[in-house]
Amino acid sequence: MARLDGKVAIVTGAASGIGRASAVLFAREGARVIAVDQNAEGLGGTANAISQHGGRVQIFSADVSQEDNVKAFVNQALTTFGALDVVFANAGIIGGHDPLLEQSVDLWLQVLQVNLIGPFLAIKHAAKHMIEKGRGSIILTASVAGLRANAGEAPYSSSKAGVISLAQTAASALLGTGVRVNAICPGLIETGMTRRLFAAARDRGTAGKIGQLNPLQRAGAPEEIAAMALFLASDESSYVNGQAFAVDGGLSSTLPFTRPIR
Repeated sequence: MARLDGKVAIVTGAASGIGRASAVLFAREGARVIAVDQNAEGLGGTANAISQHGGRVQIFSADVSQEDNVKAFVNQALTTFGALDVVFANAGIIGGHDPLLEQSVDLWLQVLQVNLIGPFLAIKHAAKHMIEKGRGSIILTASVAGLRANAGEAPYSSSKAGVISLAQTAASALLGTGVRVNAICPGLIETGMTRRLFAAARDRGTAGKIGQLNPLQRAGAPEEIAAMALFLASDESSYVNGQAFAVDGGLSSTLPFTRPIR
């Protein structure tokens, strides 16, 4: 029996990277998937990858920061598949690389709207349907940048710290309902969001140094984050709630250091 047999899952940011990997994995494990993103072409690629393995998917173009859009894709899951068991609120943006003192209020508002308000809206509109069933799993993408400084710019890092708090406070607010809320804190993963960093390192001939600060000394793959999302989506994590899991090669467990000479 597949780990998500009979479940209906929404995955946002599903056009590429962690979202695509998670949508594909959820479908392979038996879930019927609503794949959400603003990138219609990318969503098509995700749908094709799912369909090739016999999975069931409905794509939905939406802006996760807009409440009417969130209502619409939650209703789509209920209309198309008749249920909603899992939401992976994964969509996010970096928000640029301007120095702190040169950042605008508009930039901060944009990043917070997508990265923090978006997950809140997903919880707000999905949880009510899960409560009726007495169970459900909501997963949020945070970041190691929300745990420690120097893993992202201030707006991004602050928004992801907020996501970690949101997972905790929402889990508490939903006490007794059977609805669980958890967060994943990815480390350095090669996705569309980080593609320029990886490309620049390869152009410089320093690709081997990517991820060197974590104990595994490598970057991660979207599929490795998807594996954690699958665990949290499944009944295997039925007693896991209000937690933020770092999936970062050990980066957040230590301080940067120079390897001793042996």
